[in-house]
Amino acid sequence: MGQGGDGAFAAIERSALAVAMRQELWLYPSVEILHILGFVTLVGSIAVLDLRLLGLSRQVPVRGLARHVLPWALGALIVIVPTGLMMFLAHATDFVTNRAFLVKLCLIFAAGINAAAFHVGAYRSVDRWDSGMATPALAKVHALLSLSIWTGVIACGRLLAFV
Repeated sequence: MGQGGDGAFAAIERSALAVAMRQELWLYPSVEILHILGFVTLVGSIAVLDLRLLGLSRQVPVRGLARHVLPWALGALIVIVPTGLMMFLAHATDFVTNRAFLVKLCLIFAAGINAAAFHVGAYRSVDRWDSGMATPALAKVHALLSLSIWTGVIACGRLLAFV
């Protein structure tokens, strides 16, 4: 990072919220716990749908399952984004140079692209394979990619403290 980038991230770390995140005994751990709970909800919701797409529980309609789990995933994002930003503020200069953090962000972006591609692609024909039918190969590819990407995000999240 150049001096300008370092200065901006150092300034972020001097913000009142960043200082509080580092100095208040229970603030950072509480925010981290909320972040993890949100992440568990997000990835759990997505994994249930992905496993259905891979052929488990074929009697469960894909559209019904999606209508059930996707609001949970979106709700989880409402928790994950601000808590993740709060943790970033506290250690911005460390995070922007941490390979695990950078890979995590790239994987989250890839997960978003994969989900969008699934919804504008394979999911458009869901009425033909919604329940009791084999999932099309392209939908299975999206599900495998999703499970793999989110596993990588989880791994990178854990590696943040060690890399």
